[in-house]
Amino acid sequence: MMIDKLSQYVYGTTRLGDESLAEQTRIETALHVMNQNIWIHTCHKYGNSFEILRKAFQQEPNKIPHIIMKIWGNTKQELVDGVQENLEALGVKSLDMGQLCIGGEFAESLAKGGEALQALHEIRDSGFIKSFAYEVFPWTSETPLQALRNGNLDGIIDAFIFYLNPLQRFAANELWNEIQKQQFPIIALRTVSGGPVHKLRDIPGFAWVPYLQERAGEVAPIFEKSNIDTWTEFCVRYAFSFLNVKATVGSSGSIERIQDFLKHTRDIKPLSQEIMNKIGSLQYHWSDTVDIHAEPWTM
Repeated sequence: MMIDKLSQYVYGTTRLGDESLAEQTRIETALHVMNQNIWIHTCHKYGNSFEILRKAFQQEPNKIPHIIMKIWGNTKQELVDGVQENLEALGVKSLDMGQLCIGGEFAESLAKGGEALQALHEIRDSGFIKSFAYEVFPWTSETPLQALRNGNLDGIIDAFIFYLNPLQRFAANELWNEIQKQQFPIIALRTVSGGPVHKLRDIPGFAWVPYLQERAGEVAPIFEKSNIDTWTEFCVRYAFSFLNVKATVGSSGSIERIQDFLKHTRDIKPLSQEIMNKIGSLQYHWSDTVDIHAEPWTM
């Protein structure tokens, strides 16, 4: 399975599409990542990041990394056509892992073991998309839960992929419990939840939505009492305290920050059970009182 080849740190490419940064700087950042032997996570919606990646790939064609890419579609053909267009934009021929951003009839068919399941097997068997991760949010968790309980993800979905950090756990409680019960693999998105916890708590507007500022206020004392030097280290250790977390995905436009992620994803020590219990209690409360009631895409 491709999940077994995954690097523990996956570079998120959102900042490569940030046109406030010089193009050459972003190309150099991409080339630096390519020399670290790590996977990347990307999407065509991240500004002009595909253009930056393509230029970097053309400079170092023998160092093109393994790629996780967001993919959409309600039919087999829609999935294939969308990926084909994106791969052509990047200048690569196949995709290592497709992040399934699905809903509606296709997701329901997958949960029931219907035509969607067969379609995914056919796509993977063709070698065009080598594996799949299933994206979930609090407001989409019910259908993936059914699929997991029905056993229809076994052998075709390598992992669930969702925001997982001390301030965000974007699988609703019931799905989260089932994932942990089965120890189904997880790829944890948004390593540091947008930035240092004290900035999220103290600087007006630094957190892009108010709930993150409120949660930072609750988690900051836990972080402070941990005596861990940096928020990045704390967040990496949090994610990997779950034995079924296979990777954490974090983005930065800074080579120094990328090196910081890489440093902390080596020889990872789990957080204490006391810390995990405190954050876990908050996560369960947040999920039931806020997350599952949120309007889609407002978090």
